[in-house]
Parts: sequence; structure tokens; C-alpha cells
Amino acid sequence: MSLDNISIPFILYFMLYGASAMTALIACIYLLFRKSNAIAPDVAPPMPLRRWAAAFLGVTFVGHIYWLLFYLYSGDTKSVGCTIAAYLDCLTLFTTIPGTLFAMLQDRKRHVWPIVIATIPLGGLLTLHVVKPNATYFQFALAYFLLIYVIFTIYMVFAVKQYGRWLRDNYADLENKEIWISHVLVIVILLLIIFYGFDGDDLIISFIVQFLSIVFYCFLLWRVETLPQLENVAVEEQSEQPEEQPEEQPKEPISQPLAIPSDIEELLDERCVATQLYLQHDITLPQLAKILGTNRTYLSQYFSYQGITFNAYINNLRINHFIKLYHEAVSAGKTIIVQQLAKDSGFRSYSTFSLAFKQKMGQSVTTWMREM
Repeated sequence: MSLDNISIPFILYFMLYGASAMTALIACIYLLFRKSNAIAPDVAPPMPLRRWAAAFLGVTFVGHIYWLLFYLYSGDTKSVGCTIAAYLDCLTLFTTIPGTLFAMLQDRKRHVWPIVIATIPLGGLLTLHVVKPNATYFQFALAYFLLIYVIFTIYMVFAVKQYGRWLRDNYADLENKEIWISHVLVIVILLLIIFYGFDGDDLIISFIVQFLSIVFYCFLLWRVETLPQLENVAVEEQSEQPEEQPEEQPKEPISQPLAIPSDIEELLDERCVATQLYLQHDITLPQLAKILGTNRTYLSQYFSYQGITFNAYINNLRINHFIKLYHEAVSAGKTIIVQQLAKDSGFRSYSTFSLAFKQKMGQSVTTWMREM
């Protein structure tokens, strides 16, 4: 590519391209070498997530470099160099992106190697396209790439749903723990990148992709810094098993009678409701089970038998507490600030309170107050 006749739009594009590359590099170095969080100092993020995100940002920076060199010195999209660069992109991104997303899901360990193996046929198709140029090989490679992407997206939809159920079964507070918004953003940006790959000559699309890349890197950094480590639940789940119980408890269908202690409901009333333990932030199912002096498996089965999750149980108690505070404030003639009452009822954010209130009462808090 001749550097003498580069237009101003291309100069601006290369500046944005360089800014995108430097953003990825700076975020990568930050995640690798800074030991504490700057965005959320009180949060300890999962270290595997920090490493995977740094790896993704690192390979993204390297990709920016070799694609820049390719277009400056070659630009031949049918060359061996282009094919190698494209396959390197597929291999590195299909490794680090799933690794990062899997690390956000802390309900259980997921492996990246099946996705890496799935990219091998893609490399074979691209190699055939280089050895014996044929549009059919390239079209098959694109179709296979999209197939992998679609299968992975479908898998992530089910994985995120499973993760959400696990959260609600084990945690009272879900602020900054759920990650479905992160996945939606990732999927949208990956679609744009694919679109950019199919129509890379459109400068406007190139501008949009580079700008969104910078936004995505910043969002990923925020997500890594604010997502707390949740693996302690899995550890406590094993450590809290009574010694007389076998290591593995058979899971009985919910429709059948559950072998749970008959005094769990009384213990909940005595040690959770009466003591207002539900006002404590970030209480988990294993912690509550320990306070009750019972097994977390039995307690989990008890909530399942009642048809609710641990999160719903705690939120219902908090809503009842809010209603009590509201009536007390009305009787005393005090000025009612709903946000403060929600905070005094154990909710960290008004949005969480509003959603929990509507789920329990069947109407919004404003409608309920107006009817009162």
C-alpha cells in the first residue's frame, strides 16, 4: 500500500485503529500486573477471569499489529499471509473469548479445548483455499465459522440460564453477580466484527467496529473488576456436610417426600426471621445453613419443596420488612422516602427492590402505595 496517497478519512481511521490497539494493550497490562482493583477496590474478582480477560486483550492487540502490517505491506486477501492471519484470529479469539465468558460463570468449571478442536477443520479449509484457490473452500470455511459461532451462542444461552438458577439458589444479593448483560454485549459486538469481516472495505463499518471495540474493552475491564469471587459456595458446600453423611447425597425428585429435618421451618423462624438475619448483605445458602445448624443440601431441598429459591425467600422477608416500616412511617406521620426504606430493608439498590416487590406483590411499589 502506498503511503503517499492516503486520504484524511483513512488517517483518522488508522488513529482510531491505533487507539483501539493501545486500549487493549493497556487493559491487558493492567489486568496482569495490578494486584488490586481500581474500579471496585472492595471486590475480589476471580483470578481465572482476570487472566482470561488479559489473554483476550493481549491477543486482540497482537491481532491489530499483524493486520496493520498485512494491509500496509501486502493487502492481498487471497495470499497465504491473509489466510494465516485469518486462522490465527479464529484460533486465538475462539480460545480467549470462550475462556473469558466461561470464567464469568462460576457455578461449575467449563473447558475451552472442545472449541479449540472445533477450529481445526476451519484451518484445513483455509489451507485448501491457499494450496488450491477455490471460492467453494472459502465459502465452506465461512459457513463452518458461522456454525461454530451459532452453536457456541446457543450453548451460552443455556449456560447463563443455568448460572442464574445457581445464583438464586445460593445467594441473597445478586447485584453485580449476574452476567447476562455482558454476554448480550459480547454477542452484539462479535456480530459486528463478523459483519466487518464480510465487508471490510466499508470505511464507515470499520470506524464503527473500532469504536465499539474500545467500548467493549472498557466494559470488559469494568466487568472483571466488579464481578466478585463466588467459588466459596462450592467449597462450603462440601465442607458443611455432616460427618455421618456419605460424601454424595442422592438427589430425590421434588415431587416425592424429601428427607429433610422437620424442624427447619422452626429454625428459620427462630434464627433468620426473629433475628432479622435477612437484612444482612451477601448472605449465602451455606452461611444460613451453618447458622441453622443443618446441612445446606437439606436446606436447599426445603426451599425447592416450597417452590421458591433461596434468593426469593430472603427477598420476601425483606419486602415484608419494608411493608412494616412503611406502615410504621405512615402511622407516625413521617415523610416516606421509598429508597431509604428499601435500603433499611436490606436491599442494596432500588432497582433490585422494585423488581422483587413486583414479583411478590404483583404490582409496582408506586401502585401499591397509591392504593394504600
